[in-house]
Amino acid sequence: MFEPRDAPYPELKKTHTMAHVGRPYTDYKPPAAAPVWAAIEGLARYHVLVAALELDLFDTMQRLGPARIEAINAEVRASLEHLRTLLDSVVVLGMLDQVDGVYELNDTAKRYLVSDGPATMAALIPVAPGPHDNWTRLADTVRHGRPSSPIEDDPAAFYVPLVEGTFTTMFRCATRADLKLRYSALRSPRVLDLGAGGAPWAIAILAGNPGATATVNDLPGVLPVAETKAAEFEVGDRVEWLPGDFHTVPIDDEGYDIVVLGHICRTEGEAGTKRLIDRAMASLRPEGTLILADYFCDIDRKLNPHGVLMGATMMASTLHGNAFTAQQYSEWIRAARFESIRLIEPIGFQQQFVATKPRRREDT
Repeated sequence: MFEPRDAPYPELKKTHTMAHVGRPYTDYKPPAAAPVWAAIEGLARYHVLVAALELDLFDTMQRLGPARIEAINAEVRASLEHLRTLLDSVVVLGMLDQVDGVYELNDTAKRYLVSDGPATMAALIPVAPGPHDNWTRLADTVRHGRPSSPIEDDPAAFYVPLVEGTFTTMFRCATRADLKLRYSALRSPRVLDLGAGGAPWAIAILAGNPGATATVNDLPGVLPVAETKAAEFEVGDRVEWLPGDFHTVPIDDEGYDIVVLGHICRTEGEAGTKRLIDRAMASLRPEGTLILADYFCDIDRKLNPHGVLMGATMMASTLHGNAFTAQQYSEWIRAARFESIRLIEPIGFQQQFVATKPRRREDT
């Protein structure tokens, strides 16, 4: 009886040669299972990293320097053999080094995984994928068109740790963006930061331009994060706090020189994003600047895995969220009558659309 099983590779290699079939055997070589295993191992990779952070391994090893398992475990107080397995797993993920049984931080861990690293992601990693339970119910979300526990049910509970975790990266991006936008050279610019989170963009502009003032908006439960960050950077006295929904909170018409939509559009879907771009247009003075930061898909939705999978992340945990292509954003910004549209990337994987509100015809 014929069993429709895949023949083992050595059998294929012997039988499917040029001499037998007139074609290279590689034509018959089955595709590698590597993409499937990569997906399966993705769960293990993520939780290995989360466990290492929960056990404070990276900060512990920063204090200890190069150390053997016994010295590390004296600090962590875990099961020695289980700790060794975890450390070895982190090593094969490329986030620690191990030589002759001595473990130490590598450059990746020093930069991104210790809590005081220059670009630390330690606080971001546990919350970045959204509520973990939503991923286990992703098929149901696809069937029914909405997640069973959307983050909109309790936005502050999700966004507070998220914006705390993303602040370092976003602030570094916003600070570096001055090289391309020269906001530090503007005369007393007034900034509107909608859905600001920790307000990395507003704070970067205020820190870079002593004459700048800002209106910072977010939900009442999230806004204290921005207030704390502004106090840390000693710019809080130049901020007007505006609690409320960024779709409906009152905003001055033509009252701002810069409007920031920083990583909020992908949670709002196409209709919500268009409304936010229109609000930005209405609130900007002529020749004012829109900054729209997000993660964008490529036009074919297959060449930028980070952008495409961000869409899956939005689908898993939000009611309207999705990822869109750079071309779609460009078209929506142009349809809102912005001009001089360009895409900048101040640091790797952090892109922003920048566009200008045109002058009034009578001003030209």
